[in-house]
Amino acid sequence: MKVLISADLEGISGIVHAAETNPGGNDYERGRALMTADVNAAVAGVLEAMPRADVLVADAHGSFRNLLPDELDRRARLVRGRPRPLGMLSGLDDTTDALLFVGYHARSGSGPAVLAHTLNDAVLDIRVDGRPMGEIGLNAAMAGHHQAPVVLLTGDDAACAEFLDLVPGATTVAVKHATGQAAATVLHPEQARDQIHRAAAKAIRRTDRVPLLTVPGPVRVDIDLHSPDGLDLATLIPGVTRSPGARTLTFTADDMAQAYGLVQLVAQLTQLKPA
Repeated sequence: MKVLISADLEGISGIVHAAETNPGGNDYERGRALMTADVNAAVAGVLEAMPRADVLVADAHGSFRNLLPDELDRRARLVRGRPRPLGMLSGLDDTTDALLFVGYHARSGSGPAVLAHTLNDAVLDIRVDGRPMGEIGLNAAMAGHHQAPVVLLTGDDAACAEFLDLVPGATTVAVKHATGQAAATVLHPEQARDQIHRAAAKAIRRTDRVPLLTVPGPVRVDIDLHSPDGLDLATLIPGVTRSPGARTLTFTADDMAQAYGLVQLVAQLTQLKPA
């Protein structure tokens, strides 16, 4: 059995502030340690349920260089660094049997939700065939494209609710209850890890009962951007148009894989400043 764990940082146990998630922040090193410990709990749960599983961990936050390689469970393999194919889901392919999302956060505009955003601060909203989707939805739909169910998500209560709305019947662990963008009531990290461990084992045992999130093609995508420069640059992509008088980009992709790649490209272009 091949299992991919995609690990973000904003939804990790104990995390509430950007200073804990961004390199250079006062508490970033502690945040990295908390992230690694939560992922190790998930790895342990997977291997408790399926001792011979091939476990791949994709570092999926920011630079994709946050997890501490020497502290990660040695039974797992780590994908780190960027740019890379499929970004947060690097390692996903048609041989993947199940995915776990550890430390995920709610989409932009959600609230109260800890550090809610979608891809970066320039993206205000993304709609796939008219349905709002953040990183949770986009990544779950991409997993569905490869016929791989997302069986577990850990994060705050808002992220868990967002996930269950998309994938009913999956397993979640709410490691904190959000009271604002940078505030929450949090579980003790050791208690959170115990819950993650148990939930990961349970989720793997229920893999065949978790529905896929599938988006049949063609796929229409609308992206609302805050950045005028990003809007201008994105319209250089063939097939991407801007709604007149609005901040919305629109394109139609052949399938979810193509849509996912174009969304990633638009998000990267919003980080550039024209000369």
